[in-house]
Amino acid sequence: MEQQEGLPALPEKNIIPEPAADEGEIFEFQLPKRPPNPFLTRGCCQSPSAFHKNEPVFQHRCSKYDSFDWLADTPPVPGVPPIDLVEVRFKNGRKDFFRIPPDLELAVGDIVAVEASPGHDIGIVCTAGEIARFNSRKKIRKNPAEEFRKVYRKARQTDIEKWNAAVEAENSFMFRSRDIADKLGLSMKINDVEIQGDYTKAIFYYTADDRVDFRELIKLMAEEFKLRIEMRQIGARQEASRLGGIGSCGRELCCSTWMEEFKSVTTNAARVQQLSLNPQKLAGQCGKLKCCLNYEYETYMDAVKEFPSTEIRIKTKKGEAIHQKTDIILGRMWYSYANDSSNQMAIAVSTANELISQNKKGIIPEKLEDFMQVVEKKSENDTTIGQDDLTRFDNL
Repeated sequence: MEQQEGLPALPEKNIIPEPAADEGEIFEFQLPKRPPNPFLTRGCCQSPSAFHKNEPVFQHRCSKYDSFDWLADTPPVPGVPPIDLVEVRFKNGRKDFFRIPPDLELAVGDIVAVEASPGHDIGIVCTAGEIARFNSRKKIRKNPAEEFRKVYRKARQTDIEKWNAAVEAENSFMFRSRDIADKLGLSMKINDVEIQGDYTKAIFYYTADDRVDFRELIKLMAEEFKLRIEMRQIGARQEASRLGGIGSCGRELCCSTWMEEFKSVTTNAARVQQLSLNPQKLAGQCGKLKCCLNYEYETYMDAVKEFPSTEIRIKTKKGEAIHQKTDIILGRMWYSYANDSSNQMAIAVSTANELISQNKKGIIPEKLEDFMQVVEKKSENDTTIGQDDLTRFDNL
C-alpha cells in the first residue's frame, strides 16, 4: 500500500494484509466467547455480586419464563388495601407467590430471601403489584386452603455469597450423582439439580420408566454432599422444558421458553386438523405428541362444524362420489367417483351441503364436474408448505 503525500503514516497494526493471489489465504474472524453464566436459568444476565446493588443482574431479555406486566399503568384504587404479594422466580420455570411484610418495599429484580422448608431460599422478584395479585388467582382456585409463604428480607451479602456457591456447585453435583446412580445400577436419568439458596438442601429431578428404589442413592449422596437430598420425578415433557432445544420448526421449544403448564395432547387433535398419523412427524423432542397440535385445535373444531360427514356419498347420475380429503382452511372437499378414484374433484363446503340436501329430497344432479372448483397447482420450484399437502409436518 503506497503512502499518499501530506497524510500521516498508518500504524502497522491497523493494516490488514491482503492475501496473495496464488496462495488463496482465508482469514477467519471469531467473536469473543462469553464467560459461562450459571445464573442464566434464573433470569440473570450475569452472576450477582455481594458488594454491589445488582441492578443490571435481572433483565427481562434473559428470563426463560418472562412475565409482561400489562397492568403496570393501573392507578391505585381508593379504599383497596395495598398489594402484599410478589411472584418470585427460582431455577428454570419454578415460580411461587409470597407475602411481603408491611415494612418492606420490593420491586421487580430485587433479590430476596423467602421462606422454605426447611430454612430459606433465594430468588428474584419477577412480578409485583397488580399483576402479581391477578396471577395469584389461578393458584388460589387450584388450592384454596393453601397459604402463601413469607418474604423474610432482601438478600444480604452473606445470602448472595451462599447463593453463588450453591448455583456454581449444581453442575458438579449433577454429574457426580449420575456416577453414583450408575454404580448402583439404577435405571434412572438425573437431568437437573437445584440447590436451595441457603445451601442446606438439594433437589434432584430425574426421569425413569419404572419405579426406582433410590433409598441407597439418597444415603450415599447425603454422605458425600453433606446436604438434605430430595428426589422429584418428572415426565418427559418437563425434562424437555428443563434441557431446552430446537424444534422441527426451527425455533426454541415452546415448553422451555414460555409454556408454564402442560395440557394433554391426543391424536384426535391431529385427526381434526387432517394430519397424517405419523409418529415420527407428530412427536416432539420429548417423544410425546407436539404441544403445538393444541394451538389451532379449537379453531379447527369450530370450522369443522360447517362440514358434512365424510361418510356421506354424493349421488349423481354419473355415479356416486366418495370423499377423499378435506381442506378446512380453504373450505374445500375433494370427491371422486367410486369407479375412478384417481380423478379427484374439489368442491366448496356450501356446495357439498347443498348437494347432500338435494339428494335427501330425491334431486340428483347430472355430474359432479359441474360444481368443481379450479385449484391452482404449485410449481415445481415452490417448496412452500401449504394446506394442499397431506400434512403440514411431512415437509419439515
